[in-house]
Amino acid sequence: MDIKNHYKTVVTPALREKLGLKNPMLVPRLEKIVINMAFGIVEKDVQKSLVENFATFAGQQPILCKARKSVSNFKLREGMVIAAKATLRGSRMYDFFDRFVNNTLPRIRDFRGVPTRGFDGRGNYTMGLKEQTIFPEVDPAKVKAEKGMDITFVTTAGDTPRARLFLEEMGMPFAGRK
Repeated sequence: MDIKNHYKTVVTPALREKLGLKNPMLVPRLEKIVINMAFGIVEKDVQKSLVENFATFAGQQPILCKARKSVSNFKLREGMVIAAKATLRGSRMYDFFDRFVNNTLPRIRDFRGVPTRGFDGRGNYTMGLKEQTIFPEVDPAKVKAEKGMDITFVTTAGDTPRARLFLEEMGMPFAGRK
């Protein structure tokens, strides 16, 4: 069963019961997933490799972010590409969430669950990864530089307890889960 059908058939009824909701439109849902990878000042071939790897695990081509100001101490010039980001919605979002929870997270060494301190108080959850090679789609032999990234799961939950309950029902393995 794919994750979208799992949400409709399993998660929605469970959350309606646990949260006491009569209207199914009030059940928290995933709005978007934002992936952000800052790679700083790197050579053009390394940057191209990072963007290709990003596109393979994200499922879509990222937007390149440029520096707004020049900073001489960092040898940074205005207009230099220093990061990439992608916003996933719809079927790509659900596909990424499914692959991330079921394939990618178990590949992390000594994995005991994702930390619970990444909630922002408004129903969104952000976590950081140290390297992109944990994604099965990325070939470690072709990686020229290992860079980390931030992944933000934006939900309609509105607060931390509801968002955590929603993500747990969706299959997110939090550390210290009951």
